[in-house]
Amino acid sequence: MKQFALHTIAFAAYTLTAITAPLFAQDIRTKIQHAFDQFQHQESLKNGISSLTVFDGKTGQTIYSANEHMGLATASTMKIITAATALDFLGKHHQFKTTLYYTGDIDENGSLNGNIIVSGTGDPTLGSSRYPETKAEVILNKWVSLIQQAGIKSIHGGVIADDRLFHGNQLPGGWIWTDMGNYYGAGVSALNWCENAFGVNFQPGNKVGSKAEIVQYSTQIPYLEIINETTTGKTGSGDNVYAYSAPYSTKIFIRGTYGLDLKKTIELSSPDPAYDLAFQLNETLNKRGVIADAPPATGIKMDSLDLSNKQLLDVHLSPSLDKIVYWFNQKSINLYGEALLKTIAYTTAGKTGTDDGANYVQKYWNAKLKIDVGELNSVDGSGLSPQNRVTTLAMNKIMQYAQKQSWYPAFYESLPTFNGMKMKSGTIGGVLGYTGVHTNKAGQSFTFTLLVNNYTGPASNMRRQMYKLLDTLK
Repeated sequence: MKQFALHTIAFAAYTLTAITAPLFAQDIRTKIQHAFDQFQHQESLKNGISSLTVFDGKTGQTIYSANEHMGLATASTMKIITAATALDFLGKHHQFKTTLYYTGDIDENGSLNGNIIVSGTGDPTLGSSRYPETKAEVILNKWVSLIQQAGIKSIHGGVIADDRLFHGNQLPGGWIWTDMGNYYGAGVSALNWCENAFGVNFQPGNKVGSKAEIVQYSTQIPYLEIINETTTGKTGSGDNVYAYSAPYSTKIFIRGTYGLDLKKTIELSSPDPAYDLAFQLNETLNKRGVIADAPPATGIKMDSLDLSNKQLLDVHLSPSLDKIVYWFNQKSINLYGEALLKTIAYTTAGKTGTDDGANYVQKYWNAKLKIDVGELNSVDGSGLSPQNRVTTLAMNKIMQYAQKQSWYPAFYESLPTFNGMKMKSGTIGGVLGYTGVHTNKAGQSFTFTLLVNNYTGPASNMRRQMYKLLDTLK
């Protein structure tokens, strides 16, 4: 009798669960539907489009979807696709290698008859201030010490930054001119340095419209001509400063307004990060009394060198990929995404084009999750290009997949928190997006992706409306 009672209770519990699960899904679906109807009928979306996909985080069942097959511009939500691909394909322990060596011979007087060469494989953290071991001064001092320990006191040659692996400093197709000169529009190289950016500090004028003078740079850049046309903006107007340059530019124009009360370092992109690395290493050697005869150079000089006699000095390893992905998503660093995409392409097929990486990402998720290539039509790894077209269904499938992988804890930690939810945001002109995971107070979990294109009005208003819609998952 007791055993029968236990079976009866168990059956009743199972039956209750089987009944309540669909009821829960139906209830939350109704709530989302009502909220989404209100959301898409707002005036600011009169000429725009929105798409939302929500899965049950545990089962993967679709709870709600709208316009889920519509390819939309992603902005930085693209980063979760790049991050998931890199973690899944390269592994969370993957590290980039940067090699320091010299060519030629050292004579009895400590004179190197050859060159000091730094060879890169695309490490986006080299010289970055985000990790103790990658800071520019730490790396430069380490390398200079190793050069001196090798007995080198002078160099009858030069310091060369070998950036040939990725064919120099390049930008993904589809990036726009107004982004390129700013830190978030920096190109990607096999020898990235200080996140391919440098800082400029301004002193605003005494009145609105007067010139805002440059008072300091974060590093020495005598090889660049900075043409400053920045003026002083009104109090509270903030940072409206934009730089205009491109890879290998020697002139950078800075225009716009710098708020009267603003105290902020403006970050510009470095037109040739490999050259800047060679320059900075050469300068550090000079300060230690090690003088090179030739000026610093990059990979274009490598083809004329005799590399038959070379001696290894150092192999610098980047932080592991899980640590790189943390800052990639937390601070939305476009450079990291482009470096990862090129590395995926190179590891896969020895190719280094951004388009090669984007094509592989398409094929990878088609094979893994049967995502059609038309649902994942990307042209970069960071989302900065307005030409990316991805469906919320595809993005959400990848977010759902991530939860089941061994690298998920690192991926989850990398997601910022907005509106009390773990999710990656994306913002470019006319585009806002969020993709993430959430568990509500009742223990119900979700993965979700929400994209909006071609909205009008302030981004702050659209963001509030998106938060209000996503609040239905709480």
